[in-house]
Formats: sequence, structure tokens, C-alpha cells
Amino acid sequence: MIARIYQPARNAMQSGQAKTKNWVLETVSTDAKTIDPLMGWTGSSDTEAQVKLTFDSKEAAIEYANAKGIVYSVTDPKPRKHVVRQGGYAENFATNRRGVWTH
Repeated sequence: MIARIYQPARNAMQSGQAKTKNWVLETVSTDAKTIDPLMGWTGSSDTEAQVKLTFDSKEAAIEYANAKGIVYSVTDPKPRKHVVRQGGYAENFATNRRGVWTH
């Protein structure tokens, strides 16, 4: 069994950093996917591919994998550059604006 340890990226539909602080240990499927001829659903006999474990830190995930004898690879996240405007969003509605407000 091979596992992947990573810190998930934020969802494209959210602007915040929710659910991106934890680390995930996810097993990689070794069996090929099969298509059910009747319904067309995709399936596999590998039930371990459905398991995702979350940890508070990368070290805890690595320690768990070592204790269970799981071969793993660690993917470090790319740092996100925060975009912070000078006045922020509230400046759009400032009452002390010097010029005429236009779109």
C-alpha cells in the first residue's frame, strides 16, 4: 500500500482558508478501475482507496505511516501569496473620497 501525505488546497468556490490547515493521508489505488456493464458505474475492488485520514500536523501523519508500515510520499504545499489592498474593501464606500466615484 502506498500513501500520499499532503495539505489540501482551498476550494475554488471559497475565499477563506477553511479545511486547509490539516494534513491528509490518502492511500493510492493499486487496482485498475472497472466499469459496470449494466449501470455504467466505475468501481474497484480496492477498498483502501476510499480511506482519507486527517492529522493536525505533517509529523503526526508521517509518524502514523511509519508505525503502520505504510510507504508514503509527502507533498509540501506551495505558499499562497496574500493579496491585501491598501484601503481594503471598505474604501469602495468611503465618504471622504476626493474624486467622483465611477465604475
